[in-house]
Amino acid sequence: MALTEEEKRDIAIRRTVELKGRIEPYLKACEEIETGFKLAERFRRRKEELKKLFGATEEEWNDWHWQVRNRITDVETLAKVINLTDREAEEIARVGARYRWAISPYYASLMDPDNPRCPIRMRAVPSVNEITDVYGVPDPMAEEYTSPAPRITRRYPDRLIINVTNQCAMFCRHCQRRRNIGEVDQPARDEEIQAALDYIRANPEIRDVLITGGDPFTLEDEKIDWILTELESMPHVEIKRIGSATPVTLPQRITRKLCDMLAKHLPLYLNTHFNHPKEVTPEAQEACFRLARAGVGLGNQAVLLKGINNDPYVMKKLNHELLRIMVRPYYIFHAKSVQGTTHFVTTVQEGLEIMENLRGYTSGLAIPWYIINAPEGHGKTPIVPQYLLSMGRDYVLIRNWEGKVFRYPNGFPEP
Repeated sequence: MALTEEEKRDIAIRRTVELKGRIEPYLKACEEIETGFKLAERFRRRKEELKKLFGATEEEWNDWHWQVRNRITDVETLAKVINLTDREAEEIARVGARYRWAISPYYASLMDPDNPRCPIRMRAVPSVNEITDVYGVPDPMAEEYTSPAPRITRRYPDRLIINVTNQCAMFCRHCQRRRNIGEVDQPARDEEIQAALDYIRANPEIRDVLITGGDPFTLEDEKIDWILTELESMPHVEIKRIGSATPVTLPQRITRKLCDMLAKHLPLYLNTHFNHPKEVTPEAQEACFRLARAGVGLGNQAVLLKGINNDPYVMKKLNHELLRIMVRPYYIFHAKSVQGTTHFVTTVQEGLEIMENLRGYTSGLAIPWYIINAPEGHGKTPIVPQYLLSMGRDYVLIRNWEGKVFRYPNGFPEP
């Protein structure tokens, strides 16, 4: 017997109540999650304090060259920006003797001066865990064995990486390439980049080139323009990609001049590196909107980090904030076992729990792939919850996001 319209509406209303119940825990959690937009006024006040500390004008603060020149690299200056105990200061100095660190004044302005568990501080400020790590290895991706030419990393049939510099606006404490950071900024020499370009030119199966580092946007516009122009002179190179954290750590770098140059080199994609909603600030929004208006496709590669974002609601909020600024969540990487960083490594179960709390609970645009990099450079491996329960000749058993199990036809017989 067919249902009446009123009965159908009652079913829909009951379902709506059920769906609201499923989202209520997240909405309640969001009240406590710090975001860059919520904290915008606090960050503005902190900026003024740091400008005074550095004796900087507003024009200087907004100059990316000034930001790079004035990166915080010593404990004495850092102690004027955030409150450190004597023990913390001593530990940072010990770590700094082994592992380089640097923080742009902009990124420092996002730090909570009183909370050592602030996610911005944890990403940027050295921890004693870095020198007590007994599990990590310098190069878990075995990049030294996947470099057939200078500055090249190649792990896949049709694409590769050019590593153009070791310099960053802020050196992430979980960096997978910390072995390359060294003691000073060393952009690749022109002849090294030329050798990499020659390799790409000689291998016509390469259709996709990722320019990375370090951070390519620490190079001058003219050097980036040269590399992109050279790649475009190769008919087999279909797309170019850039990996840069500057929209997160140094949004002042995303100038109109840079974007005007990038707009000449479409199709061009940029993957950036937001890891917490607190990093999605009005300044980051302006930078990403500027890139989007230039036609650059924007994606985000987060890393699952213990104590920073290994929480389903924090990661979901991050993805929502990213979509607000025209950045598509692309990957959540399981943290690699790099020497000095394993205190950030979570369990795989935590990553799967995050994915379970995304699929169905939010739009597909807000759901990245959860990726484990196979050891020794054997490639990205997607890790997904088990939705296919069994497969027969005529049907499959599937589980949906709510845990309900359905029998679904496995094709149909020929008529």
